[in-house]
Amino acid sequence: MTSRVISLILGGGRGTRLYPLTKSRSKPAVPIAGKYRLIDIPISNCIHSGLNRIFVLTQFNSVSLHRHIANTYKFDPFGGGFVEILAAQQTMEHESWYQGTADAVRRNIPYFTENPYDLVLILSGDQLYRMDFHDMIRGHLETRAAVTIAALPVAEKEAMSCGIMRIQADARVVDFEEKPKTPDKLERVRTDPSWLERLGLKADGRPYLASMGIYLFNRSVLVDLLRQSDSTDFGHELLPRTIQTHRVQAHLFDGYWEDIGTVSAFHKANIDLTRDDPPFDFSSEDGPIFTRPRFLPCSRVLGATVKNSLICDGSVICRGAVIENSVIGVRARIGENVTIRDTYIMGIDYPESPQHLADNTRLNRPAFGIGAGSVIERAIVDKNARIGRNVRIVNQAGATDGEETATHVIRDGIVVTHKNIVLPDNASI
Repeated sequence: MTSRVISLILGGGRGTRLYPLTKSRSKPAVPIAGKYRLIDIPISNCIHSGLNRIFVLTQFNSVSLHRHIANTYKFDPFGGGFVEILAAQQTMEHESWYQGTADAVRRNIPYFTENPYDLVLILSGDQLYRMDFHDMIRGHLETRAAVTIAALPVAEKEAMSCGIMRIQADARVVDFEEKPKTPDKLERVRTDPSWLERLGLKADGRPYLASMGIYLFNRSVLVDLLRQSDSTDFGHELLPRTIQTHRVQAHLFDGYWEDIGTVSAFHKANIDLTRDDPPFDFSSEDGPIFTRPRFLPCSRVLGATVKNSLICDGSVICRGAVIENSVIGVRARIGENVTIRDTYIMGIDYPESPQHLADNTRLNRPAFGIGAGSVIERAIVDKNARIGRNVRIVNQAGATDGEETATHVIRDGIVVTHKNIVLPDNASI
């Protein structure tokens, strides 16, 4: 069954809501949980579901994403598996960038029609969840659907920012509204909670079914739909039209799922991993998340106090440091008496050589890491930060959003530093 499925992972657009994390990288390449990238989530879900033929469609700031995939996902030559990049390119037919999700898939029809695949699984590259796609494929075939959409029950507040579908008693989708805002539109796509319960879901005040951005198409149907229309987006255009002409089925899902679309959602998803009972477990026996093997040594904690935190490989945490509810990325260096709370320190890409350390001294530049006596709270510190001694990153003004500076941006009340930031001793944000 799975050998006739090709998976397409959409690399996303500019990622403006995640800026400045997307200033020099695409959304799927953003580091999460200290040692992973967002793209590792959909790829790992595919591999655990027996789907090992995967295309990743990219366009913006894709160099680091390409490098990560090339260094991580290697299959044996006899199984036929691959993870291959399909970057936006000029052709004789198209000279512009992708205009949307549907347009990105349309431009790559030749690549997923050159082999005899029956089904096309379309995934987003910026979501955190765990799903066995076997169940979705099985339901799709049993109902003889043309399209199946993964759906999650949500309350009214969340419904206003999602694509919402209404189903009938057999889970067939009969209506679809992208981000309904008015009471009339919300009522139109409300699903009877009793139907959800008969289908195995407890509504619990969640009478709306949100599209998870996971679609399974019969390949012939997908190709016909794309070639017969100029639709550029699945949610706004293609799916609402398809419901009128084809059987579209909902695949109901009620596990953890987070769309990493904003700085606040990204920060929350990472800090939630430090809880006593985290909502998502990267090392679950049901399907661990894969990533690039770095062969780093164990972390060293030298007389520090660490509570409810993740400490990744190769880190050094010096005496007197206090780390609470935080994620510390690979190769991080935390100086003496540093305080870090509710913060994601992304870590360091490469160690500094003795020559680099000597240059730091000569140039009066901080070394990689967090200098002694510094305090960082409710922040995201991007990779390769050089933060001096007694620096404070605490959003002292209490701003919700702020103008971009040379060192940082404040989004949703969270201070997000730029990659490769240099903050001298006693600096304050």
